[in-house]
Formats: sequence, C-alpha cells, structure tokens
Amino acid sequence: MNLQDYIELHSSPEDAVLAHINRDTHLHAVNPHMLSGQVQGRLLSLLSKMIQPQRILELGTYTGYSALCLAEGLRADGKLITIEHNDELEDTIRRNLALSPLGEKIELRIGDCKAIIPTLPADFDLVFVDADKREYPAYLDLIYTHVRAGGFILADNTLWDGHIIDPAYDRDRQTQGLRAFNDLVAKDNRLEKVILPLRDGLTIIRKK
Repeated sequence: MNLQDYIELHSSPEDAVLAHINRDTHLHAVNPHMLSGQVQGRLLSLLSKMIQPQRILELGTYTGYSALCLAEGLRADGKLITIEHNDELEDTIRRNLALSPLGEKIELRIGDCKAIIPTLPADFDLVFVDADKREYPAYLDLIYTHVRAGGFILADNTLWDGHIIDPAYDRDRQTQGLRAFNDLVAKDNRLEKVILPLRDGLTIIRKK
C-alpha cells in the first residue's frame, strides 16, 4: 500500500454518483487527471459545509465532479454557478449534474470566465478557481469584488506538479500565470491565505 492509498482508505468515500462520474471521466474524457477525485472532493465538500455558503461560483467545470462536491455545503435555498469554456463538455456536464438532486442547485454557463464574471452579482460566499491557469491573475482581479467580506476563494493547481519552482518551466505560460497569481495573493494584505500541498496544490484564501 502506498501513501495515497492509505489517505484514500482513511478519508470519507465518494457517494455512488461521484464514483460513477469519476469512473466515466477516466474512461471517456480527455485529461481525466483534471478531475478533483475522492480526497480533494471530500475536502471541497467539508470546506463548503464549514462555510455554509448561500452562493458559490466555480470557474472551470470539467465534468461536474467538483461542482457537486461544493454543492453539498450549500444552504437549503443556495445556488452554485459554474462556468466552463469548453462547449464540447456541455452535454457531459448536464448529464452528470442530472444524476444528483444537488444538480438542481447548479447553474451551468458555457463561455469565457472573464466575460461572464462581470455580469454576475457581487455576493458570493465561496469561489473555486480551476480554469485556465494562464488567466489566474485576471480571475483574481475580477472575482475580488464579487466575494463578500469574510468570503473564501479556493484556487486549485497552485503548485502545478512542482513546476511552480522549476526553472525548466520558466517559459511555460501556464506556470507563469500560476506564479503571478501566487505572488499577487502572497502580497495582498487584504487576503488571508495558505497553500495546502494536496495533489497539485490548493490555496485557501479568505477576504478580510
């Protein structure tokens, strides 16, 4: 048994819907490693349950797994808006969300996050950033005013498989975007922040 197996065995399991989406994504989707998976999914669920958000915004839906995990913590009348740029995933996302009663609380929007965010209300309790890594700095600037004081931002992939400190990736635009985002967050005194070395790195940010 390796350490990852041990962690999974000692963490809460996925429910049947999430397990199905996990398996189906690995069988049929391109880049299935982009799916949050059991351990990160359970963390997203627990954080959402701790925050008890009324409104959640997700940037980057992929196949809908993380949206359903985050929706577990929504209040009874809460809502999650998720934005996905890849329109080829729309049918898959809608099919997966329909598998769970929580799907009724989730609104999918297909398009560019940078174009859609300014059209949204400024009252989100929780934002999960997991879209184009090159655009993370722009996302941070856009979502800041859309998160209430005391609200949270979760940013995925912020260690980027270690590339974040690897000079071999200095010219990689995704790495550049993540480095710029991490530096902006670190220097912003309006934010409390910590990077967790979970999978590819997850930054938890609180707006003061």
